[in-house]
Amino acid sequence: MPPTNVSDPQYYHKVVDCQWACPAHTNVPQYLRLIGQGRYADSYLLNRESNVFPGILGRTCDRPCEPACRRGRVDEKPVAICRMKRVAADLRGDITDRLPTAPVQKNGKRVALIGAGPSSLTVANDLLPLGYDVTIYEKYSKPGGLMRFSIPAFRLPASVIDEECGYIIGMGAQMKYDTPISSMRALLDEGYDAIFVGTGAPHGKDLDVPGRHDAPTIHLGLDWLAGVHFGHIEQIEPRVLVIGVGNTAMDCCRTAKRVGATDVKVIARRGRKHFKASPWELEDAEHEGVVVVENHAPKRFVVQDGVLTGMEFDQLEWTEDANGRQKSKVVGTVVIPCDAVILAIGQDNALPWIEEGLGIEFAERHMPVVDKVTHQSTRPGLFFGGDAAWGPLNIIWAVEHGHQAAISIDLHCTGRPLTERPPVGMTLASAKLGMQAWSYNNDYNPSPRAEMQHEELVKRFSDVSIEVELGFTPEQAAREVERCLNCDIQTAFTDALCIECDACVDICPTSCLTMTAPAEEEAQLRRQLSAPAVNLDQALFVSGPLPQTKRLMVKDEDVCLHCGLCADRCPTAAWDMQRFDLKLVYAGQEGR
Repeated sequence: MPPTNVSDPQYYHKVVDCQWACPAHTNVPQYLRLIGQGRYADSYLLNRESNVFPGILGRTCDRPCEPACRRGRVDEKPVAICRMKRVAADLRGDITDRLPTAPVQKNGKRVALIGAGPSSLTVANDLLPLGYDVTIYEKYSKPGGLMRFSIPAFRLPASVIDEECGYIIGMGAQMKYDTPISSMRALLDEGYDAIFVGTGAPHGKDLDVPGRHDAPTIHLGLDWLAGVHFGHIEQIEPRVLVIGVGNTAMDCCRTAKRVGATDVKVIARRGRKHFKASPWELEDAEHEGVVVVENHAPKRFVVQDGVLTGMEFDQLEWTEDANGRQKSKVVGTVVIPCDAVILAIGQDNALPWIEEGLGIEFAERHMPVVDKVTHQSTRPGLFFGGDAAWGPLNIIWAVEHGHQAAISIDLHCTGRPLTERPPVGMTLASAKLGMQAWSYNNDYNPSPRAEMQHEELVKRFSDVSIEVELGFTPEQAAREVERCLNCDIQTAFTDALCIECDACVDICPTSCLTMTAPAEEEAQLRRQLSAPAVNLDQALFVSGPLPQTKRLMVKDEDVCLHCGLCADRCPTAAWDMQRFDLKLVYAGQEGR
């Protein structure tokens, strides 16, 4: 195998597992260290560069970073990365004078954004400082999109949405509230230089079984949540079934408990390991008395004289073949009594206002054909992002879509090819402060994951807007920071300085270092290591030939704890601990 190309920013980026897993590639270790130093405003602003909505995402993110966290491989509990964003947001103080601003002199280009959800607002956030004249069309009277209307206030207070959306709108976006777009043709005739569609996936999927339209107490989840938000729905019947086990279903069942339901059951077609809901959302729902019923498939609504009295289900038994394919068989039927049913079985986009003949192609399920890199549709200058582009994902994905679409819009408006994406960069700087001192805390801290404080049950059910999670205290946050293994502090190796003394190999606590003979194939090299390198998704570091024996220094990046003991022990400084900083590039920053 050839030596590892450590000049490629993506090599070290992948070693920072949390940042690699984050769609927006937020610099997690650095913002955690800033929190540990009490620099909450600096941490918030570092977060905001990439994820734009730290206070919102600190409460609602699906946390793809946490399953990737290296700490979870050590004691099975990852660092509370998501909720630490909230710590920075809650304790940041006034940062308005440090936010980006838009120039008084505009650049002459006009951009229309359809929908004021996270994807569109991210586009505005990136384009307004470049002098673009940005107009946002929003069908409701406030910004935020489904962040506001489908996430209950007990999870995401309206004040947090108002504040973080306001930072962007306050740069000078022209807001056209209560202005749904009814014709793409008419909007194109307005002469905008570019248009971005960020309307989300606002239509809940329906359930076509007998009795669906025979009673008034059968609701679509997204519509029902919006009705509660707007105050159109203030109460629901006592016995409620929620069909579906995604996060929307969790929001529906928990909201139902707050507007009068006393018996709430969530019905799942499959077993728990297949649920789409985040584990913590499911845990919170069950803590509030929601019952989860597994392996039941809806068969019909039981309606008598226009009144819903129950729902009939097939009881399923699932089996799996040798290839992992699953199939079910019906082993019985059961009627579960209920007074109301909320359907939360998925979402679809809704683009009936895009007429034919505009050069905008659609694929299956009326999804637009969109380039996954540039976010441009088949009509030049028309871009899509968020759930409107590829179906329901989550807020952090919508943010990343917005960043990439903003780059494309800027390239389009300045007459450059959209395929010329600005490359990411990196900096590496030694973390050494002295002979055996580092600028980060490299001691392993055995503290358990911090437990989130929650509002007491009686109080949280008294008002649908009372926030359940109360956040970490500064003391909890400081302890949680110490659980981070500082994966961005990279082990940098200089093969020409190595004297092959084995000191680093001997002291490594995870046996991730091996000096071994060269191998033709990676699979063979992995078999030669001191400890099995079984995670093929994480790279091996391979040095050049060592000066004396021409062996290689090989490191399994998967199990390294970034403790720095190899660099402490090395008598020739062949090993160094270097802080890696991924340099992401946003619209207008590509050095033109």
